[in-house]
Amino acid sequence: MEQNIITGVFLPIAIAIIMWGMGLSLVVDDFRRVLFYPKAVAIGLFGQLVVLPLVGFFIASTFNLPPEYAVGLMIVALCPGGPTSNLISFLSRGDVALSVTLTAISNTVTVITIPPLVNWMLFHFMGQGTTLQLPFVQTVVQIALLTIVPVALGMWMRAKRPEFAAEADFPVKVASVALLVLVILAAIIRERAIIVQAFIDVGPATLMLSAVSMLLGFTIAAIMRLNWSQRITSGIEVGIQNGTLAIALASGATFLNNPAMAIPPAIYSLVMFGTAAAFGFFVNARIGRRQCACCLDRFRLDIFDLNRTKGERDSEIPATAATVPSGRVQTSTGF
Repeated sequence: MEQNIITGVFLPIAIAIIMWGMGLSLVVDDFRRVLFYPKAVAIGLFGQLVVLPLVGFFIASTFNLPPEYAVGLMIVALCPGGPTSNLISFLSRGDVALSVTLTAISNTVTVITIPPLVNWMLFHFMGQGTTLQLPFVQTVVQIALLTIVPVALGMWMRAKRPEFAAEADFPVKVASVALLVLVILAAIIRERAIIVQAFIDVGPATLMLSAVSMLLGFTIAAIMRLNWSQRITSGIEVGIQNGTLAIALASGATFLNNPAMAIPPAIYSLVMFGTAAAFGFFVNARIGRRQCACCLDRFRLDIFDLNRTKGERDSEIPATAATVPSGRVQTSTGF
């Protein structure tokens, strides 16, 4: 009964609230932005929809994971980003507009890609004898009801009541993280008898998935010469996935209904905060060093300026200076 309440009631409601909150931060232009910034969006989507699943498949295959854990890890790699990645992008000084656009598009695309790819992973890791599968049409409809519909309602609310959406945006994102934590705890409590061993078995794989994919997303963006904030966002969007949706797909009563497969998404959802914090510290430390260098240069120029006499400073007034009626000297600053 407890498991049915968690997977059948609390989990869908939590996902709907999280996705509704994401919709509050979206406008139609977020989807149109791909036309104006095609390079940044294409690179981000390539990392999220192609590179990440390939990295996940490599890790799941080389770490010799139990079949259920391997499938669970791949479910994470096949899921889109969520509002958590938007929040982390904001805190890490990334390009939040790009983050929102990538999240919006990836959530739309993966509604179609998740069912066949998850079914292929089930066949690959669990063998031909497995009876587990995701019916394509039913799964697409259910994922759409959990993600696309709440997002659309959130966008509608923002269009009708923009003041409310603006005020609620950040609190809802924080509440989304809190709901994610509750979902993770629920998944862990369900498997509390084996959770310690599960951390030992799949913890390193989830850590590598998050860290490697984040670094690859950042590196690919750097190679393609995106600007610094876009590199940050690319790394975060590739390395931070919607763990709540992954847990629902693995353990939801209307999906695979396999609690063991929910363990990797739950552990991943904990680990990703650590990797995101380390990544954010690294990129912000570099920004801090740049700002400190600029401040030091400005300080040296100010000291140099103060050490000069008034006559020396006045001699640098442009020749185009004109005297205004008040008798003051008006210079052309070039601004």
